Amino acid sequence: MDSSRQVDMLVDRLGAWASESGPLYQRLAGALRGLVTEGTLVAGERLPSERALATALRISRTTVVSAYDALRSEGILDSRQGSGTRVSASVGPVRSDGWASGTVANPMYQNLLRDTSRVISVACLRTPALEVVEEAVREVVDRDLPALMAEDTYHPRGLPVLRRALADRYTDQGLPTTPDQIVVTTGAHQAVSLVAQLYLREGSPVVAEDPGFAGCLDLMRDRGAHFLPVRIDDQGIDPMRVRRAITEHSPHLIYVMPSYHNPTGTLTSAVRRRELGEMAARYGVPLLEDSAYTGIRAEGEPPPIAAFAPRGAEIITVDSLSKVGWAGLRLGWLRAPTEIAMRLSRRKVLADLGSPLLEQAVAVRLLPHYDRLAAERSAQLTRALDRMEKLLRASMPAWEWRRPAGGAALWVRLPGVNAREFAQVALCHDVELVPGPMMSSSEDDRFSEYFRLPFAYDEATSEELVWRLSRAWRELDRHGPVVDDPVRLVV
Repeated sequence: MDSSRQVDMLVDRLGAWASESGPLYQRLAGALRGLVTEGTLVAGERLPSERALATALRISRTTVVSAYDALRSEGILDSRQGSGTRVSASVGPVRSDGWASGTVANPMYQNLLRDTSRVISVACLRTPALEVVEEAVREVVDRDLPALMAEDTYHPRGLPVLRRALADRYTDQGLPTTPDQIVVTTGAHQAVSLVAQLYLREGSPVVAEDPGFAGCLDLMRDRGAHFLPVRIDDQGIDPMRVRRAITEHSPHLIYVMPSYHNPTGTLTSAVRRRELGEMAARYGVPLLEDSAYTGIRAEGEPPPIAAFAPRGAEIITVDSLSKVGWAGLRLGWLRAPTEIAMRLSRRKVLADLGSPLLEQAVAVRLLPHYDRLAAERSAQLTRALDRMEKLLRASMPAWEWRRPAGGAALWVRLPGVNAREFAQVALCHDVELVPGPMMSSSEDDRFSEYFRLPFAYDEATSEELVWRLSRAWRELDRHGPVVDDPVRLVV
C-alpha cells in the first residue's frame, strides 16, 4: 500500500482522537491503543513513521514519538531498525472490529457510537422531528393501537395498508405501482443494504456517482464491490460515461442518487433520468435509485427514474421518512419489479423478520401529509442554508461552494488546502469533519480539497460552529501546537 494512503487510513481510523482530555500524546496513545484492542490494527501491522503521522495530524513529531514510546513500554508496539514501528506480535489475534470489510470506519458512524458532547460533529445530518410527526404518533396511540395490538404476524414485507398507500403515492407520481412491488424497510439504509446483498459479490462492478454517499458505498464495499466512478455535473451523472462503463465493464449494478445527490445536492434532470432508465432497460443492468436524501426540495422535481424507464427495466427505487419527518423514525421502503421485490423480501426476513409495526402505523398516518412535511422541512432548511451561507461568507470568504438544489449540506472546496489536514486542525477546535476523499468511490485521492458541511442547525449552533471553523482556518498555517514537553500539551 502507498505510504501516503497508509497514513490517510490511520488518520481516518483515529477519528476525533483529539477531543478527549489530558496531555496530547496520551490522547493519541489512547486512541492507538483502542484501535489495537478492538482489532482495527492487527498484530504485525506497520504504523506510519513519527514524522509522517505528525504531519498528517498537524501536531509535533515529539508528540507522536512520546505516544509510540508509551505504547512500546506497554508491549503494544515494537520497533526494529529497518522495519519501522509495528503492532506487537504478542498482542495476539482479536475479533474483528465490526466495521464493514475493506472499509475505514468513517466519522458518520464513529460519531454515533461515541459520547463527545463538546464536539460539534458535522459528519452526520441532523433531522429533528416536525410537529406533524408528533401528531401522527398521538393519532396512532389514540385510534389505531387496539387493531395494531391484534396483529399476530411480523409482516416482513410491510403492513398491507402501508404498502397500498406507498403504491398509490408512486402511481400518483406517474409510476404505476402495486403493493406487491413494495417492501417496507427499517430506514432507507437497510433498503440499500438488501439490494447490495442481492446483487453484489466479491469483485462485482458497480457504476457509482463520484463523489457519493460514504455510508452506502461502505455497504457495497462490504459485499466486495469494485466501483466504476463517474463524475457528476449540474445535471447529474454523465450518461455518456455511464454508457461507456456499461459497454466496457458489464456492471452488476448502477447506483445513483437523483433526488438529491449526496453530498453535492444536485437534482438530476428529467432528460438524464430518461437516459438512465433507457440504458438500464437496453443493456439489462439493474439500477438502484436512492431518493432518501431529502431536505430542501426544488420546484418541479421530476418523478423517479423508474417512471421514465421502458417496460422490463430492473429499477429499484428507495425512499424514506427519516429525512423529511424525523431521523428517529427509522422507516423506509423500496419499490421494485414484483419478482425482485419478493427476492428482496426474502433478504428482509433473514435480516430482521420485519420492521416495527408501530413505526409503520405512524407512516400510514404521515403519508397523506407527505407534501406538507416536505414543504415544512424545505422551508426550515432554506432558512438554515441562508444563515450558514451568510456566516461562511463573512468568516471564510476564500471557501467555495455551489448553492445546492436540495438536500441538507454544502459541498465545500478549500482552494489549495488539503481537507484532511484542515480536519485535523478543526478537531483541535472541537469540530469533526468528513474530508472529501471519504465521499469518493475512486481509488485515487479525488476531492482532497473538499468536505461536506451540513447546515441543518439552529442559529446558536450555526454561529458556534462557524466560529470554531474560522479559528481552525486561521490556525491552519501553523503546524499544530509545537511544544517540547508533550506533558504540557493539555487543552
